[in-house]
Amino acid sequence: MGSPLHFEAPTALEYFATLVADDASLSVLEAAVAVAQADLPGLDPQGVLAEVDALAERLRRRLPADAAPVQKLRLLNRYFFHELGFAGNVNNYYDRRNSYVSEVLRTRRGIPITLALLFTELAQQIGLKACGVSFPGHFLVKLHLPGGEVVIDPFDGRSLSREALEERLLPYRRRRGRLGDEEVPLGLYLQQAEPRAVVARLLRNLKEIHRGARDWQRLAAVLDRLVVLLPEDWEERRDRALVHAELGRLDAAAADLLAYLQHRPDAQDAPGLRSLLEGWSRRAAGPRSR
Repeated sequence: MGSPLHFEAPTALEYFATLVADDASLSVLEAAVAVAQADLPGLDPQGVLAEVDALAERLRRRLPADAAPVQKLRLLNRYFFHELGFAGNVNNYYDRRNSYVSEVLRTRRGIPITLALLFTELAQQIGLKACGVSFPGHFLVKLHLPGGEVVIDPFDGRSLSREALEERLLPYRRRRGRLGDEEVPLGLYLQQAEPRAVVARLLRNLKEIHRGARDWQRLAAVLDRLVVLLPEDWEERRDRALVHAELGRLDAAAADLLAYLQHRPDAQDAPGLRSLLEGWSRRAAGPRSR
């Protein structure tokens, strides 16, 4: 009798890598759920997805068979923001758990992007055409209705007029010097966000939170996922190198920094990073015997 087959479960990072390997099959919600596994090792992503499906099914059972899209949206808004009580976490906006879909489901509090992911999923499951919008400074939800498009702020459920959107965009345009005749039309800022870009934005939110807290372990885990998600974004490789160095992982730091310098040899920070790399090499070599 042969020995029994033994299969090792994939690590959290390997599981995430399989989810984002191909654009055609990338499920933005599942990938977003899996982001939290680095910090919540006991998390069951399939269980979280099943919980979302159950919320959608509860709403679907209440819908009249002939419900028009506008009626569906009205019922979804009431269900999501009032009955279920989802809302923006105004008291602790920068809590990392606001970026974990499983925690947002538990606490009913989140940030725009995680609330948008859940709202969009429920909308799609009841037959509405909804998508995320990577608007500057604040993730939004756009719905295509027979009478036109509706843009919703997932933080509080408000529908946003064109004037309100232009007002929100004004500080961004000022910072970029895009006022006047050459400014980009509003519609270009309201394009559907691609799944890979949505996951990247979620991870970069966490990146800034952990960098601000100097939480190098959690930051390294986020950067591992950004490098997997965006393998040709060499700036993420550079940033991971610096975090590896903070954690004393000089070999890994050097490998990442070499990759960055090979692909960005003329970058403005390249001279300083080459000096840093030489310093790491000297430290790794240790003191020389006399």
